[in-house]
Amino acid sequence: MPTPPRSTVTFRRVPRDFPRRTIERFARRLQMEVAQGRPFDCFITGDAELRRLNCEFLGNDYPTDVLSFPGVAPAILSPVTLRRRTTTGDKIAGATLGDIAISFLRARAQARAFGHNTGQEVQILMLHGLLHLLGMDHATDSGRMARAEKRWRARLGLPTGLIERVRS
Repeated sequence: MPTPPRSTVTFRRVPRDFPRRTIERFARRLQMEVAQGRPFDCFITGDAELRRLNCEFLGNDYPTDVLSFPGVAPAILSPVTLRRRTTTGDKIAGATLGDIAISFLRARAQARAFGHNTGQEVQILMLHGLLHLLGMDHATDSGRMARAEKRWRARLGLPTGLIERVRS
């Protein structure tokens, strides 16, 4: 029996000393525990790329810390996803939950501002993005996503999350 697809993390514009393996292991943990085995792809890049994606897909001409693209995302977002789908013959829509894009620069600045390390901030952003891929929306769900994020952060040993920061 073939092994199920694994979540992937693609790094671009990230310093060499950033703990990539730790982030990749965290993505697999999120896949197994939060997403119940369903894979997703994460793209960690710079502000310019997040600004371009935010403008192109959401009409917002500014960089942001994290974006989520449910379902089959554009090939320009995640070349790893496209390569995996074409080499395995997987052309089924929804083969992954979707793609998450994270700005490393925003993660680093937010980590400094909130007193933890950049790796932890990337993990917080990845969890937040994954909850969006799972259909949650903190803008419209009467606190459901905030409660889920808080519960998962505690379970995963992460510091204060995005929604909680905005509300404090």
